[in-house]
Amino acid sequence: MEEKFMREALRLAQKAKKKGEVPIGAVVVSGGKIIGKGYNLRTKKQMATAHAEMRAIDMACRREHSWRLPGAEIYVTLEPCPMCMGAILNARIDRVYFGAYEQKGRSLTKELASANLLNHKTEVTGGVLQEECAEVLSSFFSEMRAREKGKKGK
Repeated sequence: MEEKFMREALRLAQKAKKKGEVPIGAVVVSGGKIIGKGYNLRTKKQMATAHAEMRAIDMACRREHSWRLPGAEIYVTLEPCPMCMGAILNARIDRVYFGAYEQKGRSLTKELASANLLNHKTEVTGGVLQEECAEVLSSFFSEMRAREKGKKGK
């Protein structure tokens, strides 16, 4: 089941990549069904909060007519940042599955998940389809560096 939903998150990450966005995708699942989807749109929207997780949580909350999503799970291609973990905890999402581990800086994912903030803890599982998730990100940044290098060479 984890792979099925992570593959959907990867599909969304590819949509972000085609738009020139950092390729991160996320889906919120409840009762075995996707209730929220999102991918990064920070550059296009020029919004710091337009992360994949935030957009997926927003869609799920609107669909469920509630800011609480107990029993829900979120699948995201990259380990969530502290802002997104805050939203996950605030929405009372029970479980986080992520693919690639954050490489820049220290992640607070597990510490925040278990800190009992907002009277809620969430379980975290990392490394789901890790290689595929990491490859989408690394190829995006390699292509971006090559484009930038090409611009400087002209």
